[in-house]
Amino acid sequence: MNLFNYFTPKSETFYIKANSTIRQALEKFDTHKFSVVPLIDSNGMYVSTVSEGDILRYIKNDANFDISIAEHTLIADIEKYRPYRACHTGVSAERIIELALEQNFVPLVDDRGVYIGIIKRKTILEYLRRKSEN
Repeated sequence: MNLFNYFTPKSETFYIKANSTIRQALEKFDTHKFSVVPLIDSNGMYVSTVSEGDILRYIKNDANFDISIAEHTLIADIEKYRPYRACHTGVSAERIIELALEQNFVPLVDDRGVYIGIIKRKTILEYLRRKSEN
């Protein structure tokens, strides 16, 4: 399985920068309608993922939550419930499939850890279906 035949490049994915505020992230989630997205730093390095649930748990657990707090709290600073694990471009197809069993997508990074895109679970399932038909 050649990753580059199946991955969605960074330019076509939705991601959030780690120095974004909660309010900025909420606005992006509302616009794009995704529930989990990659989180990258200012150098383009993959940090983790962030979900709508991570943000909601932060809001619930902060008794003094105020929208003005969301304007200053960085997404990178909130606890992640189940961050997605990334793969390097040279990883085996088996490892990608293992991660896809647990995650909706597999973030891809280059040898320096720079986020370059994702492989969607749907794409992996389509690949396996075609392969089984042959």
